[in-house]
Amino acid sequence: MQIYYASRDGQSRKIAAHIAGRLAARGIAATPVDLAADPPSAEKLAAAKLVVAVLSIRYGKHLPEGLQFVEMFRSLDRPPPLALASVNLTARKPGKDTAEGNVYLRKLIAVNELKPAVAAAFAGRLDYPRYGFLDKLAIRFIMLITGGPTDPSTVVEYTQWDRVDAFAAKLAEISGAEKGE
Repeated sequence: MQIYYASRDGQSRKIAAHIAGRLAARGIAATPVDLAADPPSAEKLAAAKLVVAVLSIRYGKHLPEGLQFVEMFRSLDRPPPLALASVNLTARKPGKDTAEGNVYLRKLIAVNELKPAVAAAFAGRLDYPRYGFLDKLAIRFIMLITGGPTDPSTVVEYTQWDRVDAFAAKLAEISGAEKGE
């Protein structure tokens, strides 16, 4: 199984690798694949038993390579089941950490008429010291208007790893069902 991810600051990659590790512990081989470096072909997606995508948000939008991936998936005549995760700082707030409550994930699903077998929103990581000047400024402004931390020395890991584990367990369940187990 491939776990496709789109990431700028590495949190979606970290989440994809964590999911792969949890699946490996259940005897399911899974490899994280960076969509920016190695986008799949439509044929490869169509042949998959399950397509998994972990897509991050930057400035209120999913990354371009994530959107291109969704476009390709949508173009499939007979798409396999889709497991979709959106990684964004909005998901740090209660109620915004579900497929129904997260505006970014809800919009991605609705606009693209997706019917994921499983969907989740995971909070990312806020790491001001790592950002360049313009990114830091923009993210601090977004945090100011959304009630988040604005101190430029702030580093906060918002990802709830138990929720990522539950997502991985659901993927294992879907994969097992596909194998007839």
